[in-house]
Amino acid sequence: MNETSARPVRAAGAPAPASSDIVGVLGGMGPLASLDFMRKMLDATPAQQDQDHVPVLLSSIPQVPDRTQAFRGEGHSPLPAMLASARRLAEAGAGLLVMPCNTAHLWYEPLQQALGLPMLHLVDAALEDALALAGPGARIGLLATDATMASGLYLNRPTSARLQWLLPTATEMLDWVMPGIAAVKAGHLAEGEALLGRAAAALAQRGAAALVLGCTEIPLVLDAGRAPLPVVDATAALARRAVDWSLSRRPAPAPSPPAAPQ
Repeated sequence: MNETSARPVRAAGAPAPASSDIVGVLGGMGPLASLDFMRKMLDATPAQQDQDHVPVLLSSIPQVPDRTQAFRGEGHSPLPAMLASARRLAEAGAGLLVMPCNTAHLWYEPLQQALGLPMLHLVDAALEDALALAGPGARIGLLATDATMASGLYLNRPTSARLQWLLPTATEMLDWVMPGIAAVKAGHLAEGEALLGRAAAALAQRGAAALVLGCTEIPLVLDAGRAPLPVVDATAALARRAVDWSLSRRPAPAPSPPAAPQ
């Protein structure tokens, strides 16, 4: 995608300090998935008080053009809008950028090149979790948008070759997966759960040992308690790594002063 002419953000405004432990979340794709990601960051943080939590900046601008339509050539590129949100985060002090949207990662490389800001790749996080859960060579089902499927976003990552993939059929994508994702985006969660549950059951029947939830809407209605087989939640995988990154940047606590002599 030749959409990288935008200047790097560091030349535009005040850069984030080198020691910044702030996570910038490029959200809004969709809004409910962004809230789910934020909750999963909270759940992944070993906190006893407010100050223990990870500092986060969220830019949730839902008007980013549809990623699937853009991939099909049926809509505008989302990259300019994604860059605008990412710049807000960087100039506000974020030291790391994450995107809780799988299909948005089709623009990961041009976005990172234009920003000059460290980023975590959601798909790589999910694949690491899939290997840890099921082991190399395991048969893994994948539920995702048709753009994520057709682009090979998961299947073409380097670690993907260590897994055997089972994908929904064209009919299952048309009848269950895409309508299920659309139902979640529209707030019809029960309908989304029913449709996506059928697709998950079909993959389980064909021999999948685990299921990668490769769209950030899917974990909202299909989780470990509601799926017919073990799941890999890509949103949770990214959230844990974002928390780990931020905590690793914190200064070590100052040593306690020596006890006064008695």
